[in-house]
Amino acid sequence: MDVITISRQLGSLGFQVGKEVAQRLNYQLVWRDLINQAAIRAGAPEVALAMFDEFNLLGIAPSPRQFADYIRVVGQVIKELADAGKIVIIGRAGQVLLADDPRVLHVRVVAPYQDRIERVAVSRGISVESAQAQVQASDRARKNYLRRFYQVNWEDPDLYDLVLNTGRISVATAAESICLTARVQESAIETSQSDQEEMH
Repeated sequence: MDVITISRQLGSLGFQVGKEVAQRLNYQLVWRDLINQAAIRAGAPEVALAMFDEFNLLGIAPSPRQFADYIRVVGQVIKELADAGKIVIIGRAGQVLLADDPRVLHVRVVAPYQDRIERVAVSRGISVESAQAQVQASDRARKNYLRRFYQVNWEDPDLYDLVLNTGRISVATAAESICLTARVQESAIETSQSDQEEMH
């Protein structure tokens, strides 16, 4: 399996996990550049700004048509990247867009609510109250994104092959678990393909 998607909660260290997985496997890491690329191709760069603006601080309101074009292009970009392989895709509904691709490992990274708040407060140098508000807003935005555009529940475990809790395991352990699973699954797929060829 040479394509890995990572869905993460704010404060779960999911980005750090994805980055380490990409480094260990020597895969390309795709994150915000995907958003910018898709928005430019859709002719709607303001949609990219709106996607970053989880807390609606900028007051940007792209039209439904602009959002639809953006979502369509995001899907195209993700599928093109997956076809090339050797990639870790963070966010943007990769677990839905590539759900039927046997080459893809879908991972969700979570952590206990209080741990997430404390991590956000420390990493962003803000109060616990502000961090709590950001965590809540981020969860709401990510959940709404998948429900609105793909009609799925972001928290549905059936969307994922692995769910890792960084409240209980380290970033390094989470990354190693993902790498090991990807290697084992890839080996199983190759063995299955080889067996099928021998039967013909």
